[in-house]
Amino acid sequence: MSSSASRRLNGLKILVVDDSKTIRRTAETLLTKEGCQVFTAIDGFDALSKIADHQPDLIFVDIMMPRLDGYETCSLIKHNKMFKDTPVIMLSSKDGLFDRARGRIVGSEQYLTKPFTKDELLGAVSNQIG
Repeated sequence: MSSSASRRLNGLKILVVDDSKTIRRTAETLLTKEGCQVFTAIDGFDALSKIADHQPDLIFVDIMMPRLDGYETCSLIKHNKMFKDTPVIMLSSKDGLFDRARGRIVGSEQYLTKPFTKDELLGAVSNQIG
């Protein structure tokens, strides 16, 4: 990634919502190295309180989570006046057309398949804030 792209990511507040500790830690490590301020949440309910507290610039949401899944979480974010313009990128281990379409319906901007590479993750962030 170019240094200008890295500078653009510097200081961004990003929330990573995933019930997998490995995914949360991987995303947090990669994004923190680029100068992002990263918050993590283990599920949709946890995410909603952290969104209110930290007001992230961008949110990654896993689709398959207990209690409140990624579609429901994204829908709630997009129906909130304060956060409706915050980009949401869906995360899924399935690369299905149906999942992508459903993500679009609830308002997500992008879809990233797990496991993602550093370039895919940073590229997704750049797409949304560029």
